[in-house]
Amino acid sequence: MATIERPVQRPVSVPKAVTEPTGWLSWFSTVDHKKIGIMYLVSAFIFFVIGGIEALLMRLQLATPNGTLLSPDAYNQLMTMHGTTMVFLAVMPLNVGLGNYLVPLMIGARDMAFPRLNALSIWLFILGGLMLYSSFALGGAPNAGWFAYAPLTETAYSPTHGMDYWILGLTLTGVASIAGAVNFIVTILNMRAPGMRLNRMPLFVWAQMVTSFIIIFAFPSLTVAQVFLLFDRNFGTRFFLADQGGDPMLWLHLFWFFGHPEVYILVLPVFGMISEILPTFSRKPIFGYAFIAYSTVAIGFLGFLVWAHHMFGTGLGPMVNAFFSGASMLIAIPTGVKIFNWIGTLYGGSLQLKTAMYFALGFISMFVIGGISGITLASPPVDLQQTDTYYVVAHFHYVLFGGAIFGIFAGAFYWFPKMSGRYLNETMGKIQFWLLLISFNVTFGPMHELGTQGMPRRIYTYQPGMGWDFWNLVETVASFGIAIAVALFMWNVVVSLRSGQRAPADPWDGSTLEWATASPPPVYNFAKIPRVHSRRPLWDSKYPEMEVSHSQGTRPMKRKEVAALDTGDQDQALFDPSTIHLPAPTFGPLWVSLGICVVFYGILYLVDSNYLSVIAVVAGLGLFAFGVTSWLRSADRDSAGAH
Repeated sequence: MATIERPVQRPVSVPKAVTEPTGWLSWFSTVDHKKIGIMYLVSAFIFFVIGGIEALLMRLQLATPNGTLLSPDAYNQLMTMHGTTMVFLAVMPLNVGLGNYLVPLMIGARDMAFPRLNALSIWLFILGGLMLYSSFALGGAPNAGWFAYAPLTETAYSPTHGMDYWILGLTLTGVASIAGAVNFIVTILNMRAPGMRLNRMPLFVWAQMVTSFIIIFAFPSLTVAQVFLLFDRNFGTRFFLADQGGDPMLWLHLFWFFGHPEVYILVLPVFGMISEILPTFSRKPIFGYAFIAYSTVAIGFLGFLVWAHHMFGTGLGPMVNAFFSGASMLIAIPTGVKIFNWIGTLYGGSLQLKTAMYFALGFISMFVIGGISGITLASPPVDLQQTDTYYVVAHFHYVLFGGAIFGIFAGAFYWFPKMSGRYLNETMGKIQFWLLLISFNVTFGPMHELGTQGMPRRIYTYQPGMGWDFWNLVETVASFGIAIAVALFMWNVVVSLRSGQRAPADPWDGSTLEWATASPPPVYNFAKIPRVHSRRPLWDSKYPEMEVSHSQGTRPMKRKEVAALDTGDQDQALFDPSTIHLPAPTFGPLWVSLGICVVFYGILYLVDSNYLSVIAVVAGLGLFAFGVTSWLRSADRDSAGAH
């Protein structure tokens, strides 16, 4: 399709009769998917900043040989909490936050399928993260690494309650993730706008759906492993104690059966974001929609067949190693398909180099580097040499920071006008991009070299004369460039929220339904649910003369169909707010989450025969019961209101 010129936009007006309570207290009772999405984004970004501070302290410790800034135990605690924070409390919930905000808008729905379950998910996530971090003040944080390898996590080696906080805190966030995944799947499969078949869904929605299925199948493995470890530590079982008949390898299999699909839980939603951003700023439809959608499904399936490539050094045997090596190389094919499709989208397009586009292009280049180093690690002989070195640290940071974080920044600049009604500053954004790109590569690029020189992972200091001094100092200096870039983004957000240029409903001339309503959207999203006739409904509405191929699951729009997507300019007199039923705000999910959290605190010290732990368990159960009652009452009010 030839590139298209942007028409003059009409101002979008929306009815204001349907409202939600305002004020700071309303955030504690909200069930609106947009507010919950913002809560995810803000809380996850706070954890991201905390995890970044932990990384800076670790880099300062390693800047010079024989560093004395941190003790060995303090370094281990920071290393454990940094990895745990970035995986469970930052990147994944940042993706969930964007998904929560955007998926209902993209599919033409007014909310998630289960609004109160959605509220439960955000509170379990926040309280689980706070519980995990409270370990610093209550006897010491976990110190065995985010992978928590047994038997190093048994009480003989980790005698404090730090690992118990890790288990129970992540159990709370795990329940939140599974509840959120169920909500996404039901919402996407059952609440799409009329005419939006599966092969017409936005690719970001495809990515969120596949990611949700991965969560449902992967997280139970981690939960089982954590329950086994909790019982080993506190109730005398011996699942992972080899000298008592247990098997430490069981932990490795259970953890990495979750751990490798977790990589795709972190990056698949970002793949979806990039697949929405590139077409908009290339001024042409995505190249190979079906290939991108089906390769996402393929990645979701193959992700469960590669976990043991994390275990090539454990003596699994040549046949097992060969299978998992082949599967690890095979999964690169659907990922490579996406890369070529994105390049095909850019080729011949009328490129608009906005900040979101800069970060999208940066994502592609950084992720390719991380992917290539991952392919080298799929070879057992190479992996055996590199697995415990800084080469692997470089690899997964190129995938998860150079990949996921660059992509999330692209999504932030792209959808910030929709969420806030204001643009982020483009000049400041481009300065941030170049500073982040350069600092990131100078920080993590040399780690490939350090790894090949033999610098081990997870060491808190090293001797002079090893040949590692120069690059460690360079990496430490560059890491502060990353911190400055993140601080610049924070300043950009604050200034833009206060005085940024106001954005219209469709600031980028987008093609998907979230741009068909006001910026920010009203509480009900759409005064009239749109009807969809193609994969790019808004472009078809704005450009009815545009030809669309039948082979792509779409057909040309007729002018009489354009009004079906005109969700913002309906006649105000025809809008009846009583016909739109929205779920009532409720504090029930908050009380339920608090109750579960208090019970978990009580369980932590129950084995110590502390009477306060019994009081905590009883109080927590009371809070839980009160929350369930409040939850059910709000559901009854909704049922009455619907009728």
